[in-house]
Amino acid sequence: MNEYLLIIHRDLINKESAPSPQQMQDLIKPFQEWIGGIAAQNKLVAPPKRLDTSGRVVKGNVVTDGPYAEVKESVGGLIIVRANSYEEASDIAKGCPILNWGASVEIRQAIPNA
Repeated sequence: MNEYLLIIHRDLINKESAPSPQQMQDLIKPFQEWIGGIAAQNKLVAPPKRLDTSGRVVKGNVVTDGPYAEVKESVGGLIIVRANSYEEASDIAKGCPILNWGASVEIRQAIPNA
């Protein structure tokens, strides 16, 4: 079984794309159920982490504030799951409740160390 990183991308600029406080409250239970279902199948490697909208970018010896303000969409969170294939990882990602608010989930396979 392989490990896959599910990267939740969300719109950081448009207020219309951000869930309201009530929608966020309503999202908690479905999100907990989604994660609980993954954990019950023993496919949860690392629980979800929500990321701050600020950060830093290092390129060469230069450190700048990031993510860049001109970038509309940025990483909003991540989770690591076990799956047999990209198709299975995609099926897991399709259950993410945040997709209802226009977010997307990128899937990347983790390559084991040699």
